[in-house]
Amino acid sequence: MKALSNLFRGLMGLMALAFAHGAAHAQVQAPDPAVQHPDYADPALWLCRPDLLDNRCKVDLDATVIAPNGGMTLERYVPAKDPKIDCFFVYPTVSNDSGWISDFSPDAAEWDDVKVQFARFGSVCRQFAPLYRQGTLRRLRAAAGGPAPVGAQPPPDLGGFSDVVEAWNWYLTHQNKGRGVVLIGHSQGTVMLTRLIAEEIEGKPVQKQMISALLLGGLVMVPPGKDVGGSFKSVPLCRAATQVGCVITYVTFRDRLPPPAGSRFGKARDGLRAACVNPAGLAGGTGKPESYFITKGFLNGSGGDIPPEWVRPMRPIGTFFVKTPGLISTECVENGDFNYLALHVNAVPSDPRTDELGGQIIRRTGVDLSWGLHLIDVDHSIGSLIRVVRKQGETYLAQARP
Repeated sequence: MKALSNLFRGLMGLMALAFAHGAAHAQVQAPDPAVQHPDYADPALWLCRPDLLDNRCKVDLDATVIAPNGGMTLERYVPAKDPKIDCFFVYPTVSNDSGWISDFSPDAAEWDDVKVQFARFGSVCRQFAPLYRQGTLRRLRAAAGGPAPVGAQPPPDLGGFSDVVEAWNWYLTHQNKGRGVVLIGHSQGTVMLTRLIAEEIEGKPVQKQMISALLLGGLVMVPPGKDVGGSFKSVPLCRAATQVGCVITYVTFRDRLPPPAGSRFGKARDGLRAACVNPAGLAGGTGKPESYFITKGFLNGSGGDIPPEWVRPMRPIGTFFVKTPGLISTECVENGDFNYLALHVNAVPSDPRTDELGGQIIRRTGVDLSWGLHLIDVDHSIGSLIRVVRKQGETYLAQARP
């Protein structure tokens, strides 16, 4: 009888666990895409949040390391066990939705971007990545002469920046609890976070909790020769890994393919210059960044679907990521009206690794040089960025101790 009683209790426990698991998933239904003020307490509005059952930052991040002699080894990803700082990520233009702005139903476009550009930061911080109704790829392509998005344009106050503000405020109220936080964005995400810092963070008490901001693939402007002013009144550029409350920003071009005159990236305007900070050399000069590239293809197919031959002769690679120590160098340069991060491939005859990375935008008419290496802005330096964030977090926590 006792055995039957224990068995009954065990079955009841399993049923309760299954019910709780099902209930949690039942909550994860896409909210109404026309809602004015989304409630970010809803787990369906997050790609990454520590309490999610379906956390898109909990993915396989192992990498194949390809040495200069062509040898291959496996690097296992190790997440932080109890990180003391947070990271808040706003992703770039990735939505393939047919309208002007995306809905709240993520798919592989958002999931893959988080895997490539943000998940690896889980080695140093708790991770928060909200969904937001962003301008879609179709909207972006329409501006370049492509077909128009489906339907009427939404009101300017629906989605976009207002969603990011809602998510940020919910995070501060319910999750932050006074912790230091790193803001991370790329492209459209950088546009959102640049505005968030200027309007919602700078000059307010929460500014002291901003460990740093990584604003990549977008425009942060500064006066010529200065590290502060322009986009922000008081937030400076980062010039040391022990500096906190600062910004790392850049746009990337191949060193032998500088931005053409019509490029939207890195161009001076209104008496200000585009800021550039090299993650592999914060103080200036040339550095060799720690890169994690996608083994096959590029996000959304925008850079084509032919991956580089990572090593010659090509051999099977069983991981989603490859790491190529010493393959590239980066340096911030000023060239006419442009300031940008110039990427150089260290092509050595004895090195059997690839001399080409791809990363350019591919259109029906060919390669669009005006975008530079926009697709791999994060990939080429993500390891270096994580090292900087780790050091900044240690500095912030040391300064915060009583």
